[in-house]
Amino acid sequence: MNAPAPAPAPAPAPAASWVQRAGLVAAFAALVLILLLPPAAELPHAGKVMLGILAFAVIVWMTEALDYAVSAVVIGALMIFGLAFMPDAAKPAGPAMGTGAALNLALSGFASSAVALVAAACFIAAAMTATGLDRRIALLVLSRVQARAHQIVIGAMVVGFLLSFIVPSTTARVACLMPIMMGFILAFKVDKRSRFAALLVITAAQTASVWNVGIKTAAAQNMVAVGFVEKQFGSTITWTEWFIAGAPFSALLTVALYFIMTRMLKPEMDEIAGGRAAIRQQLSELGPMTAREWKLLALVLALLGFWSTEKVLHDFDTTSTTIAAIALMLLPRLGVMDWKASQRGFPWGTVVLFAVGISVGTALLRTQAAAWLANLIVHHLGLQNAGAFAILMLLSIFLVVIHLGFASATALASTMIPIVISVLGAVQTPGINVIGMTMLLQFVVSFGFILPVNAPQNMIAYGTDTFEARDFVRTGLVITLAALALLVLFGLTYWSWMGYMTKPG
Repeated sequence: MNAPAPAPAPAPAPAASWVQRAGLVAAFAALVLILLLPPAAELPHAGKVMLGILAFAVIVWMTEALDYAVSAVVIGALMIFGLAFMPDAAKPAGPAMGTGAALNLALSGFASSAVALVAAACFIAAAMTATGLDRRIALLVLSRVQARAHQIVIGAMVVGFLLSFIVPSTTARVACLMPIMMGFILAFKVDKRSRFAALLVITAAQTASVWNVGIKTAAAQNMVAVGFVEKQFGSTITWTEWFIAGAPFSALLTVALYFIMTRMLKPEMDEIAGGRAAIRQQLSELGPMTAREWKLLALVLALLGFWSTEKVLHDFDTTSTTIAAIALMLLPRLGVMDWKASQRGFPWGTVVLFAVGISVGTALLRTQAAAWLANLIVHHLGLQNAGAFAILMLLSIFLVVIHLGFASATALASTMIPIVISVLGAVQTPGINVIGMTMLLQFVVSFGFILPVNAPQNMIAYGTDTFEARDFVRTGLVITLAALALLVLFGLTYWSWMGYMTKPG
């Protein structure tokens, strides 16, 4: 009897780069250094611990020294054992908090409704992939456009816009679009390294980022801001309120994006021979819509209806209706996929990172670390009596610059939104709308236009090998300048008129 063949050895994990190794060392060094600093006035001991953990998190996330999911677990452990030996910030003369209370604080993010919404959004993205509905929608839209280079780009942008409503994951949307874009490039017999290929791929990725601003459910980082607003103020921002504030901005930036991209990456050809035929062939290969696709489409459209009429026709919040839709989606016979299918590639690491990020922000607020840091920012930037417009622009530029070091807008939002809330609470500007300004500054968190490493969707596009990084950077810089110019325009007009910056007197 022959002995069974030995199982193949698992592929070795890629070695950490020197930047990652140095980043991990620097993160721990920053943590220890802050813990060893002498006590600061008006900063509780627990707050100093949280500032050290914040420095650790920022360095780890900026250098990608640890996998994001791993970093979330490590940060959670640091919070538990770092805070356990410190008194509660509300009772600075009291006994140590203990691991029980510290554990509750470290896990507080998992109780956020925003985390449940992000997890539910991942199920919807998984259902789209499992049924192929996202691909069918993309091909249907593109089959309607003429086989001209500029019109194909417009078609790709329209697809990105439509999917933003029904696929609540930027990474999933771009992951769906990239194979379709590459299929077009192959079918059109266009050089993979041509300007047309670069134009198509970069524009598709940037459109996804642009509509993260206008649609609350389009990206996980938006849920971070909503989660903090709910925890801090006991209030929420409805889907419609977000859309009214952000969609006009995204619409104008989409127009600017089209002109920027088609001028800076002017395609070599105008018309592509056989273009429409190639698209229709891919569509015909999918066959007629299946029962699962019809059911998923009906569910998603009904869900979109509930989102957009929240607080208008009913009082069901976005998270509750989304969880109900997931329950229907997973039911036998009525649903569109089973549990095993939903778990294929499910990004549990993203959900854990999201929850721990909210826990960090909550702890920063509760230990008064965010307020202490906010007072420093307000003092050094001279924001005490600044107008709402000046505060918006200064904090926006700060967020755009610091985003250059982050590879995740979710991590950036988890780090900065609690500090933004504290800064807005510390200024003395009469009538400032803290919730509205937090929402506007969260829009800026989605401005990951400059570097391929600034967002997962950018890296998916870069992985197609259709463009050089410098093409992304030079176009991204102009898109960012256009976005900042629109910030000025909207800050002086629409957002001011709508009361998002200051409450009407």
